[in-house]
Amino acid sequence: MSDSELKYILAIDHGTGGPKSAIVSTQGEVIDWAFQETPVHALKGGAVEQDPEDWWNAIKNTAKKVIESGKVKVEDIVGVCNTSQWSGTVPLDKDGNHLMNAIIWMDTRGAKYIEKLNKGLLKVAGYNVRKIISFIKRTAGGPAQHGKDPIGHILTIKSELPDIYDRAYKFLEPQDYVNMKLTGIFAASTASIHLHWVTDTRDLNNIHYSRKLLKLFKVDQNKLPPDLKSTTDILGPIKKDVADELGLDKNTKVVMGAPDIHTATIGSGAIGDYEGHIYVGTSDWIFTHIPYKKTDIIHNLGSIPSAIPGRYMVGNEQQLAGGSLSYLRDNILYHKDDLLREEALPDVYKIFDRIVETVPAGSNNLIFTPWLIGERSPVDDATIRGGLYNLSYEMSREHIIRAIFEGVTYNVKWLLSVIENFIRKWVINERGISKNSPVIPELNIIGGGAQSEIWCQIFADVLDRKIKQVHDPIQTNARGAAYIASVSLGYLKWDEIEKCCEISKIFTPNPENRKVYDKLFKEYLNIYKIMGKTYNRLNK
Repeated sequence: MSDSELKYILAIDHGTGGPKSAIVSTQGEVIDWAFQETPVHALKGGAVEQDPEDWWNAIKNTAKKVIESGKVKVEDIVGVCNTSQWSGTVPLDKDGNHLMNAIIWMDTRGAKYIEKLNKGLLKVAGYNVRKIISFIKRTAGGPAQHGKDPIGHILTIKSELPDIYDRAYKFLEPQDYVNMKLTGIFAASTASIHLHWVTDTRDLNNIHYSRKLLKLFKVDQNKLPPDLKSTTDILGPIKKDVADELGLDKNTKVVMGAPDIHTATIGSGAIGDYEGHIYVGTSDWIFTHIPYKKTDIIHNLGSIPSAIPGRYMVGNEQQLAGGSLSYLRDNILYHKDDLLREEALPDVYKIFDRIVETVPAGSNNLIFTPWLIGERSPVDDATIRGGLYNLSYEMSREHIIRAIFEGVTYNVKWLLSVIENFIRKWVINERGISKNSPVIPELNIIGGGAQSEIWCQIFADVLDRKIKQVHDPIQTNARGAAYIASVSLGYLKWDEIEKCCEISKIFTPNPENRKVYDKLFKEYLNIYKIMGKTYNRLNK
């Protein structure tokens, strides 16, 4: 395709730290991008919120910046597609005005209402057996006990802010809120709505609201989006006033899109069944496509609808990955109240990389647990906390920094082990591998953490897997959104995406580090077994 024939997507990657707007070709090449930070408001009692107005202003500012850069002609921008942080809630009135701050995926206020839902004598893993059977039958999962799912947010608003609940016309996910601001249409996709746990996903061609599940929650369906659309559906043309403000043609199509986890799965290039990817950003996750519906309630795993219509995927998110390094930077090394703090912080992440390279694997047996705000998978436990174990006087900050890199990786290994067990039987039957072979022998890695080559190598060593560093990994979500729009608008097919994704470098496990990492991972699991009850007493 010649340059004159190339078309482009305005891809909005709306993460927790702030939105990024990018101009991406229909073949996945990122031409230009801009980012603007948005604040997170953490309050007492487990509340974590953001102002939707901050989101929208930042999206407009960054979108205008890349459109006005002139790197592509406006008439060649054929679509807009947004991907946002998942598992959030924005209450809106009929005119699309938000009634309060958005409750985001870190908020735990809903935990007590999910606990109330699960009251009963007969329980499995904390769930009421009768009710969880209803959920699993229809959704392959159920509302997580940490209360961070949107249904937990809505129950919190209903119980603690009844005036907001009564005034709310619709509750929207962050992604669906941005789409509403772009088009004026209240809608959700079959992907974005899933963590409300009120849809029946047994037939992927007919995902719909379940009256039984809505009745269990006692939530008014009329307060949820009326239409459940496919991720590739064209939601509508962009609103004229928005088009004029951004400098886009008024006929530019807005494609439904999907939440960040779904677009990352596509943008990583690992879109075949049992092909996995790791995301390392503020949080981390592992996901892979699978052909079946299945549930592992003990480890909080279940098949969910993919952004690719007619397919499932499985995986889960963990609370903090790179966020542990941000905590070290902002709360210890360069605290905001420190009179010695520089006006402009240095690029500490590159400094961390150089430091970590000087410390032997295993950090002298120092172990860090990254559970600073609890954990959601493979254990759903809001009370556990982070810590440094086996810290001794001869150690320095160099050991601590490497231990943080390694501790995040041990946590990911814990999650990988349960995901591989979840799909092991299928892979053995379908691919004929031996029982002792790795179920997922290689993983693509994306996100800001994937820019660190030393961290990629640590992942390879700890997981004992080949790690494939996706080119320009921080743009994966934007590319994933652009790929969805490209498929929707007829510029690309799903099976062509993998060849569009470039791999920058492949990291293979260093066998010399196998023994120390196997030993420390075993002790990492022991820390949770030993300390879990203590954390529960301290933080319940």
